[in-house]
Amino acid sequence: MCSMTDLIKRLKNGDELSKSELISLINCDDAAGEELRALAEKIRIENYGHDIYTRGLIEFTNYCRQDCRYCGIRKSNLNCRRYRLTPEEIMRCCEEGYKLGFRTFVLQGGEDAYFNDDRICRLIEEIKGKYPDCALTLSIGEKPRESYQRYFDCGADRYLLRHETANKEHYARLHQQNQSLENRMRCLWDLKEIGYQVGCGFMVGSPYQTDECIADDLLFIKRLDPQMIGIGPFIHHSETEFKDFPDGALEMTLRLLSILRIMLPKVLLPATTALATIDPRGREKGILAGANVVMPNLSPTGVREAYQLYDNKVCTGEESAQCRDCLSIRMKSIGCRLVISRGDSKNTGN
Repeated sequence: MCSMTDLIKRLKNGDELSKSELISLINCDDAAGEELRALAEKIRIENYGHDIYTRGLIEFTNYCRQDCRYCGIRKSNLNCRRYRLTPEEIMRCCEEGYKLGFRTFVLQGGEDAYFNDDRICRLIEEIKGKYPDCALTLSIGEKPRESYQRYFDCGADRYLLRHETANKEHYARLHQQNQSLENRMRCLWDLKEIGYQVGCGFMVGSPYQTDECIADDLLFIKRLDPQMIGIGPFIHHSETEFKDFPDGALEMTLRLLSILRIMLPKVLLPATTALATIDPRGREKGILAGANVVMPNLSPTGVREAYQLYDNKVCTGEESAQCRDCLSIRMKSIGCRLVISRGDSKNTGN
């Protein structure tokens, strides 16, 4: 049987690890965990230096046709204060973000039928027309391939779609019967074939998740070879059926960030808001575990509390400039710096 150090070396060398070997890595002791973390930080620096990329997040609608069991903006949450930003409000967010140095904008929202393909395409064209030196990322859920193609043809560069779990049984426990893992995977492969820079990801510690589920996620991510991977701890929301489930663990999230950095050295890895929500220094710890992206919120402060995917989300009251300045200070404290850049992934994902 391989020692833990040998397993880590094989992971670094790009070897195909078995499911049982990945489970061993996931559950390694603290000494091996620190070995993983130190190697992940070294690999991040080798590929991206001490630069931390920023994305300006614009949460433009919290209407959603889906009813995912873990999500605070799920369709059946009648206590959710719904909103939609107007195109003018979205453009003002971009204008403010550009002045602050953001060169990637992320349009994120629920699966809102109001924002049909025509409206999305007009937004893409307006943003890219005014800010041609910026990248535009969409995170608006499952769509037909034809829709993804239209958005790409209009100028969208990237698409974030967390797969949530690569285990079929687990997927069924997190979602409703009208949703399927097969369709979620179809979406991700369509996006990749069209030519997007693709992001996938999952919640750490979600209800009914097992070590086998996490190993399935790692094997799927290795196969997809995306440009970005977004993982963060599961945090419950009081208006969902998972309200009494425990939140995901910081240490497991950090360990998986390190494993993913070693597995795909050039991928983009965010230190998520969820990390900062469960630990005051969560973002910094995420960067030191191998992450290299942060996503401050450019949404108007008046709607931030309404975009609650989970309870107690941080930074809902800060202005964009405050949030960016705070992050800059935090990154400097660990020897890193926020940079003004599109921050394209160095992982070609071929």
